Amino acid sequence: MSGAPRIRLGVAGLGRAFMLMLPTLARDTRVEMVAAADPRPEARARFADDFGARVYDGVEALCADPDLDAVYIASPHGFHVAHVSAAAAAGKHVLVEKPMALTIEDCQAMIAAAREGGVHLLVGHSHSFDAPYLHAREMIRAGDFGAVRMITAVNFTDYLYRPRRPEELDTSQGGGAIFSQAPHQVEVVRLLAGRPARSIRAAATVWDRARGTEGAYNALLDFGEGLSATLTYNGHGHFDTDEFQDWIGEMGTPRDATAYGTARAALRTVSSPEEEAALKERRAYGRGSGAAEARSMPAPPAYNHFGLVIASCERADLRPTPRGVAVYADDERRFEPLPPPDVPRSEVIDELHAAIFQATPPLHDGAWGLATAEICLALLESARTGREVALRHQGTP
Repeated sequence: MSGAPRIRLGVAGLGRAFMLMLPTLARDTRVEMVAAADPRPEARARFADDFGARVYDGVEALCADPDLDAVYIASPHGFHVAHVSAAAAAGKHVLVEKPMALTIEDCQAMIAAAREGGVHLLVGHSHSFDAPYLHAREMIRAGDFGAVRMITAVNFTDYLYRPRRPEELDTSQGGGAIFSQAPHQVEVVRLLAGRPARSIRAAATVWDRARGTEGAYNALLDFGEGLSATLTYNGHGHFDTDEFQDWIGEMGTPRDATAYGTARAALRTVSSPEEEAALKERRAYGRGSGAAEARSMPAPPAYNHFGLVIASCERADLRPTPRGVAVYADDERRFEPLPPPDVPRSEVIDELHAAIFQATPPLHDGAWGLATAEICLALLESARTGREVALRHQGTP
């Protein structure tokens, strides 16, 4: 990283997505935080103090800033198409949070805006950026274990019982497990499959009426030629698949295995949607920790992950883990370790930096994000109709 040109970055939206990326953006020396836009005065004040940067109350003003190379769109889902279009029209490269959008048409409009603006469009972060999954992909592509024939992805968490704003529990507004969590699994299995998915059959219902949105799903993705992937997600806070990861959590840090049921227990003290939203707001940027805390954190001991994933090839099963890839072959069992990351989620910056300064087409481009959004929408359609849904916008992974 030393000596590499720096991405002069602006941020549109200083909410939860930004907070998850803050350790990356504050610590990666290839990033210079130049400006941000957010409607909350306290968030703008914290950003200006944290980075000595300019702040705006509107995204259009941010995008007009002449000193930016790129804009990270971390605003709520419904604003993505307008904010991506504004950045692209201003000639800024774009990193937009997942899900890219909630309709096919909005995804296509964002792709068109980037094309017309002559800029790169990346979609993420999803866990398909994580180094262990990328390493497993290269192992599959090398062909030493034969073709990949089946992919299994399973994740059990307490997602549904973490503090939420009302819109995060409304599927029509992009809330719930299908839009928030499924993109991670969808993109990991697409990465490992290495070719476009053809159809999906799924089941997803609302189990807890008090939460009002889907917290779990089962899905079967058909990639053709005998390759399929099963996706299981359950966010109802009972079993936890981090038990299969030596209690390394999703963010690559150790968890307390004895802290069972804490999310549900905390939520029982909340008496209204407004109180729950306020509980979440306590952790928001401008009220909770900031860049100083992010910079002082020790380097993560392991990579991010998204539960149990097994890629079954003809002559081996490959299991990405937070520390590397476990190989279960015909005549041996071994582990291929990866050095721990210096900066969490730096793989996102790898891809954005290469796109901007080396003109390297990004893997997670607009077409990639469109394919993921289509699968999430089709998952919901299949769950509601009970039918298999054909996929038409998948491109080539």
